Amino acid sequence: MTDQFGRIIDYMRVSVTDRCNLRCEYCMPNGVPLAGHSDILRYEEMLRVCEAAVSLGIVKFKVTGGEPLVRKGCAGFIAGLKALPSVEQVTLTTNGLLLGAYLDELCAAGIDGINISLNTLRDDEYGRLTGFSGNAAQTVLKTLKDCVERGLKLKINAVLLAKTFDGLPDIAMLARDMPVDVRFIELMPLGEGAGMEGVPIRTAIERLRGFWPDLYPDDEKRGNGPAVYYASSGLNGRIGFIGALSCVFCGKCNRARLTATGVLKPCLCYADGVNLNELLRNGCTDGELREAMRGCIEKKPRTHCFSDPVNMTELKKMNQIGG
Repeated sequence: MTDQFGRIIDYMRVSVTDRCNLRCEYCMPNGVPLAGHSDILRYEEMLRVCEAAVSLGIVKFKVTGGEPLVRKGCAGFIAGLKALPSVEQVTLTTNGLLLGAYLDELCAAGIDGINISLNTLRDDEYGRLTGFSGNAAQTVLKTLKDCVERGLKLKINAVLLAKTFDGLPDIAMLARDMPVDVRFIELMPLGEGAGMEGVPIRTAIERLRGFWPDLYPDDEKRGNGPAVYYASSGLNGRIGFIGALSCVFCGKCNRARLTATGVLKPCLCYADGVNLNELLRNGCTDGELREAMRGCIEKKPRTHCFSDPVNMTELKKMNQIGG
């Protein structure tokens, strides 16, 4: 379907939980309130929403959280989503700590790709940033290598933070050593991230050109999102950049978001949305559900306002929105 500005909306992010096994400083440190279990959509309700979305022309789905794998049955939900007629792609975003235990189930479900959030390869720094002790970074790295061996399409997501900037080349080297894409994401001024220091994309590119002088923009389409990818003769994969602040890409935005509590959001920046939870539990018909979703998506705003935070109306944390 198209929105009021003629953009084709064919991609939806589905958050299955607001809970997470990490407490990342920029997302949900200790003290962030969580939704009650009864407020979270049941999987069958989520599948009903996704089926309605497919009827509207949304055929690509990203399963997110919180950390989606902390919710029991996530792989089964992905299998159900993959089985919906006309669905073209289902991918997963995870921090990777639980991924190893679910790889067999996810592969059996037909997962089309996995994004792993990994901001540092240093265990001590990982612990300070996420509140998780132990050899977490190396655990994720091992699982990452297992995914590559299985032939899974893999992307690594790293938020551009001033406090981890010195380790930026270490993360980028993953695209040198393996056929994976490493994407660096500008810190969004949402929730806890609003009070932290980020790094602009241009600074990251300048740093990485010290390692790959021939780093150049690559026009090949490598996903459903707004990342701009760079290639080099010294890379197996690609290095991508997602810059909501440096590069306003709203003119090509193709997505909607479903929060774990059932709110359909047309834009990350604003609180506007429609509460599908209420509709579902008040006995709406499939037609009523579909029209509520259509009306919400059609009103998708022209652009975000991250550069002018005074106009932002979304006050929730990233784990509550679904990222």
